[in-house]
Amino acid sequence: MQGKVVVVTGASSGIGKATAILFANKGATVVAVGRNEKELTSLGKSVKSKSGSIKPHLADITEISQIERLVSETMHNHGQVDVLVNSAGIIRNGTIETTTLDEWDKMFNINLRSVFVLIQKFLPHLIESKGNIVNVSSVAGTRSFPNILAYGVSKAALDQMTRSAALEVASKGVRVNAVNPGVVVTNIHKRGGMDEDAYAAFLERSKETHPIGRVGTPGEVAELIYFLASDKASWITGATYAIDGGRAQTCAR
Repeated sequence: MQGKVVVVTGASSGIGKATAILFANKGATVVAVGRNEKELTSLGKSVKSKSGSIKPHLADITEISQIERLVSETMHNHGQVDVLVNSAGIIRNGTIETTTLDEWDKMFNINLRSVFVLIQKFLPHLIESKGNIVNVSSVAGTRSFPNILAYGVSKAALDQMTRSAALEVASKGVRVNAVNPGVVVTNIHKRGGMDEDAYAAFLERSKETHPIGRVGTPGEVAELIYFLASDKASWITGATYAIDGGRAQTCAR
């Protein structure tokens, strides 16, 4: 990643944060996009590589004007973009009966619509650099689970967009892939409404629902994202990679 420019959304926490740090430590200049200015600013302290760096960029990616500003400033400041990692996402509980239209729209605006706009706006520059895109999806995109209807549908749609976009831009030298994590220790569930006790119980239960016997870490997912973005994965496109401790191989329980 020496000399590469990488844009990572959702970089202020969880998988996005781990990904931003990993790429920077591999020598990339990382434009770290998020809504938590304090967390974004502190990311730079985690970079040990002398050649890599993190450039914080405060933005709400549900706003098209802010995405356009992100693209414009990235190109003005760095002159190129080689990798786009779409890691920002949210989760909310809700069934077909209880999910409100407002919750549905919010889920899709962040988990799907923003990714569509980001890819569309960055694509001309990724074509120029023969770069690639990695989307952060979920095991819920490949298997259905109760009480997360809108989340699961948004991630399934993200997987299909990944495959469709990969076909459409392959001839232009751009690869598009996705990762599908199982339960990973991040803030996403607590931000989605779980209190500390409920989250602790959820993690404990997840040891049983993941055949490998434990939940994942952001760093493990970041390593897969890095591989897919690297030249070692140069013949991989349109793939949705499970990284879930075997969770997708089981029935919902």
